[in-house]
Amino acid sequence: MQFRKLFFSLCCMVTLGASLVACSEDEELFDDSGSKVTLPTHRAFILNEGTMGYNNATLSFYAPDKDAEFINDIFYTQNQAKLGDTGQSMIEYNNDLYAIIAGSRYLVRMNTAGVEKQRYTIPESEGDPRYLAADDGYIYMTQYGGQVTKLDANTLKVVGTFKGGANLEGIAECDGKLYVANSYTKSDTGYQYHTDLFVINAANMQLETTLTVDLNPNQVLEEDGKIFLISWGNYADKGYSAQMIEPQNGNKQTSLGVATNMAVGDDMVYFVNSETDWNTFTTTNTFFSYNIKTATVNSSSFLKNAPAELATSSVYMMSVDDEKGDIYIGVTFYSNSNGTMYRFDRNGNFVEKFDCGGQNPKTMVFID
Repeated sequence: MQFRKLFFSLCCMVTLGASLVACSEDEELFDDSGSKVTLPTHRAFILNEGTMGYNNATLSFYAPDKDAEFINDIFYTQNQAKLGDTGQSMIEYNNDLYAIIAGSRYLVRMNTAGVEKQRYTIPESEGDPRYLAADDGYIYMTQYGGQVTKLDANTLKVVGTFKGGANLEGIAECDGKLYVANSYTKSDTGYQYHTDLFVINAANMQLETTLTVDLNPNQVLEEDGKIFLISWGNYADKGYSAQMIEPQNGNKQTSLGVATNMAVGDDMVYFVNSETDWNTFTTTNTFFSYNIKTATVNSSSFLKNAPAELATSSVYMMSVDDEKGDIYIGVTFYSNSNGTMYRFDRNGNFVEKFDCGGQNPKTMVFID
């Protein structure tokens, strides 16, 4: 992302004597072809998971600069079709959106306005699709059953696969390597939880090494050349945990605390430990952060003036707007109603809250 912006900036500054040719980065980076609505340059999209089996996943549009109206289901607005069943994950790559609609078993590529460009249908013979990463012109998709599928980002044609492990969850790319969580195996005797983080060569899709991490690895993110991992434990004597892995330091592992969800951006990692007592259905949230530049954990909450209800709401997702550094926290009420998004600035000051436009906000991405 940064290289593309730098390259474009250099191309824009053409010196002819004392003259300077002006050009617009927005015109280069945005593809709003086919859009039925006019959208501002700084924009965000929320993938709402919906309720499994109800065919009610949605893609919502939000304008961080308040220069456009919120659109509950921009995918329907743009494509006159429902998104499908169970929105699982979404990323932005080269100013296109890529989303997995797991229940409907497809990966969709959309332009910067949410207009569908292509889709890849996951064969019924393969495991359920889970999470996405992208680099160097390719999309990487994890799947249950032990598969990572490599697709051309422009055509969604399959160009390679990795087969190994059991149920693969989170994935992140760093320096040509894919870090993939091998979470668990389910059999007639129950669940077997693993401690594997696969390191796969993205070029040839071959396993390079397997790192032993905390039990039941799940969410995997990259920031500043470091890998951040949340493991879910065994739901009994082993609980949730957060770790940092340093690929450039011999894959050194550092424990960062107890967390159920996280977001990275602006050289920070934001964590929440969202614990629910299922006997009373009472949720308690503990927020903390990690500063990558200073290598320090701030064990106190990074939020200021947060609405009281956030402390006891079920946090379903977190995201950071790299343009502004703002922090977004999405909470779920499961099938009862739409989720709510809480927005804080980069210093943790509460800005606003708003309806997510759908049930169970799964992820939020930004384009600018």
